[in-house]
Amino acid sequence: MHPMLNIAVKAARKAGSIINRASIDVDLVRVSRKQHNDFVTEVDRAAEAAIIDIIHTAYPEHAILAEESGQSWADGEEQSEFTWVIDPLDGTTNFIHGFPQYAVSIGLLHKGVPSQAVVYDPTRDELFTASKGAGAFLNNRRIRVTRRDKLADCLIGTGFPFRDLEGMDEYLEMFALMTRSCAGLRRPGAAALDLAYVACGRLDGFFERGLKPWDMAAGMLLITEAGGLVGNYAGESRQMEQGEVLAGNPKAFAQMVRLLAPFSLDNAKPAAV
Repeated sequence: MHPMLNIAVKAARKAGSIINRASIDVDLVRVSRKQHNDFVTEVDRAAEAAIIDIIHTAYPEHAILAEESGQSWADGEEQSEFTWVIDPLDGTTNFIHGFPQYAVSIGLLHKGVPSQAVVYDPTRDELFTASKGAGAFLNNRRIRVTRRDKLADCLIGTGFPFRDLEGMDEYLEMFALMTRSCAGLRRPGAAALDLAYVACGRLDGFFERGLKPWDMAAGMLLITEAGGLVGNYAGESRQMEQGEVLAGNPKAFAQMVRLLAPFSLDNAKPAAV
């Protein structure tokens, strides 16, 4: 295992132990609202602090971009070529409700490109890992995306708009289109885990808009190392800056792009002045 991946695994397991302890009685967990339908708990903050402590102990010069604490460098400041992108608890709303679908996501970008990835599901003790060029693994067993070649036979994951509800009508159009076109749509509520599920073949594809880098940095590498494709709805590699993600096995990906490209931010009409 790559030494940097080893540190990411250590950090993810530490965060997972914090989450598991808190999950025994979620009613005792203090919850704050960041914005509409967007929550943070003391568990998110404790898990994030533990991850950052382990990473900074090993790599004090590396930059951090984390959901709760933000970026570790000032705007305009020269940044390290290594940036750790962290979501300490992806699926906070699920966690608050005791719905066991949430995960720790840690991705390492080297000069902006994902190079190491960990997604850890503490409930099931499932550890998804990948290093660039070395394949993707679930609990040390090699994983691959599915080989289904017809979208009509595919199980597809998605995420609904929940912070900014302005895009709901357009999403419902996509929802109807995809529902007619695939075997089933699933919305479990933790994008990092959904992407890991594409990588290991539990889902054939996934699409969502409004994601942040920490939702996808690790999952993207898992999928590409498992033989899948990741882009925006138009199939272009702008998902990190746009927050618009489409992923799947190569055949499903191409068919989903044909359906969803018209909805892509690439094709958004400029706002009227």
